[in-house]
Amino acid sequence: MTGVDRRGLLLALLALGGCVSTAKPDEPGDACAIFRQHEAWWKAVKRAERRWGAPPALQLAIIRQESGFDHNARPPRGKFLFFFPGRRASSAHGYAQALEGSWEEYARAAGDRGVDRDEFRDAADFVSWYTGRVRRELGVPFSDARGHYLAYHEGLGGYRRGSYRGKSGVIAAANRVQGFASAYQSQLSRCEDQLNRWWWPF
Repeated sequence: MTGVDRRGLLLALLALGGCVSTAKPDEPGDACAIFRQHEAWWKAVKRAERRWGAPPALQLAIIRQESGFDHNARPPRGKFLFFFPGRRASSAHGYAQALEGSWEEYARAAGDRGVDRDEFRDAADFVSWYTGRVRRELGVPFSDARGHYLAYHEGLGGYRRGSYRGKSGVIAAANRVQGFASAYQSQLSRCEDQLNRWWWPF
């Protein structure tokens, strides 16, 4: 095999690996199945938990609500002159639907300018960083996934002001996140020992 052939094979394998790593989970409602399908995701959420404190179930629940595990998720575009695609509602992007400003703040806190919103590892770390701030600055326990989602969606200042009150869609989403997190935590209690065989704490 020539050097050119080897390079071509390596690029093909890397491309294939990229496709696998961003595939949506086949069973998004089952945390054990998600992490069996994506072993690297389990390593990602455990490292994020070790770094910032948020448990894997909370990270997973927020990501599911925000993007449905779509690495390239974005808000829909509006319409210009009733026909042409207009601007998007916000700069949110990726698994965690992080806004540009929040992502830049996270990158500074994490000391890593190379983080990417469409990488699950970085998105999980962002969610853990953000919810860690919510716990530290607002006193919301990690077990209160509903409260964490409200602060995640409305911002820390908005949560303090109660800006979510009267927003039925936001409150319904927060209730879903609580349900996701509770289910994921229960599921992980049955398979975490097995998953931890794949995780090395570095």
